[in-house]
Amino acid sequence: MNCVNYFFENSSSVEKDFIISGRENISLPLLYRRVNNLAVWLRENVGENKKVILLSPNSSFFITVYLAVMKSGNAIVPLNPAIEKKGFEYIAGQTETDFAFVSAIVERRLKPGLKKVINEKGLSEILEIDHSNSSEIKLDYEPDRLAQIIYTSGSTALPKGVMLSHKNLIANTSSIVEYLELDKNDRMLVVLPFYYCYGLSLLHTHLRVGGSIVLNNNFMFLGSVLNDLKKYECTGFAGVPSHFQILLRKSDSFIKGKFPSLKYVTQAGGKLHTVFIEEFIHYFPQVKFYVMYGQTEATARLSYLPPERLKEKMGSIGKGIPRVILDVFNNEGKPVAPDEPGEIVAQGDNIMLGYFKDKEATDAAIKNGWLYTGDLAIKDKEGFIYHLARKKEIVKVGGKRVSLKEIEEVIVSMTGVVDCTVEPVEDAVLGEAIKAIIVMNPDYQNVTERDVKEFCSKKLAPYKIPSIVEFDDKVKVNAAGKKVKQ
Repeated sequence: MNCVNYFFENSSSVEKDFIISGRENISLPLLYRRVNNLAVWLRENVGENKKVILLSPNSSFFITVYLAVMKSGNAIVPLNPAIEKKGFEYIAGQTETDFAFVSAIVERRLKPGLKKVINEKGLSEILEIDHSNSSEIKLDYEPDRLAQIIYTSGSTALPKGVMLSHKNLIANTSSIVEYLELDKNDRMLVVLPFYYCYGLSLLHTHLRVGGSIVLNNNFMFLGSVLNDLKKYECTGFAGVPSHFQILLRKSDSFIKGKFPSLKYVTQAGGKLHTVFIEEFIHYFPQVKFYVMYGQTEATARLSYLPPERLKEKMGSIGKGIPRVILDVFNNEGKPVAPDEPGEIVAQGDNIMLGYFKDKEATDAAIKNGWLYTGDLAIKDKEGFIYHLARKKEIVKVGGKRVSLKEIEEVIVSMTGVVDCTVEPVEDAVLGEAIKAIIVMNPDYQNVTERDVKEFCSKKLAPYKIPSIVEFDDKVKVNAAGKKVKQ
């Protein structure tokens, strides 16, 4: 099936606003007409099986182009609108594209230099063309037809292009809709960018059920986020760890606020330390909290922890989502015994086609039909998975293995700590030493390095106590809200 036809299958004629923001409201039927008109234009003027770059903040411009390119039989390549010139040129060269949709503000900064660049004004002109004599694109594509390439930072300096098919997108959307029990009454507040697979999953699922999405591109202005939650009666909120840390530790208006329409929140994009989850369910016991785990290579989602099991299984990422097999393998490629560490692996129709023009990396990630995630974990006797760390987050200090996440978990439990990043640094004696970079709430600026070390000494073995403690004034995150290692 054409994934875009699948998204619109039950919602194309539903008379309600789908895109809601302070700047524009777009109904489902209007969005459907725009997507189809642009898809027809693309088939007539671009052809099919081409790579089309998209650079734009979250907007109706982004959504229309994103959906139309895939519907037309081409592959969309959504990029961070803040991308640097060098990175853009690398991706444009690798994808061999000379055609892009770029919002005007990004176009002025980046100066893409491609053969054909269309901004918001150009898109409006295309949509004004009469396509009444053109037939709607209802083609069913082969399941493994390339739908998009999502670039993600890898272990090297060069980004890797994750190739996702129409089947991948349909499978993951179906699974997420099922376990979140989404329907037409759901209204999601979107602060995650759409060039990020987690953000895109919100678009796909709410389009599928005929719900609505409220766009807010200004998470740094917490007042506007909280206002939108209330004003638009949002039923859902999705965030990465930094979003929840900032809301809980830097916003009295949030923890003291009333959000009667909010039914659930989802968290993915990295491990949120349990102390923050406990705080959230303390302040908002009526709101379902979904801990989730995923990767771009899995079209977004791999596992979830049912909210009713949250307290009992605190710290777990749950089990595989519907129709996905999730397990933990040892070095021999066999399932681990309970509490034995190993690597998380996955099978399902949501697993990527591979990395674009990188067979070596693809073969390293997909072995014998399993996606090897690079994440270390254990299982309990019931099969619930507990994420330990990325492989690279296990370091050796004086010959002893140390989990950086374990140390972070301890430090963020200190009163007044908003965030903590623990990283290894070179040490002439130990080989590697431990450094902690801490962001404090402004009301706790008198906390010292000695205070931190004394706190750690009560909960950690001596070799796990950071030898270096630094303080920063804010959480360092990228445009998706994910924490950036310094």
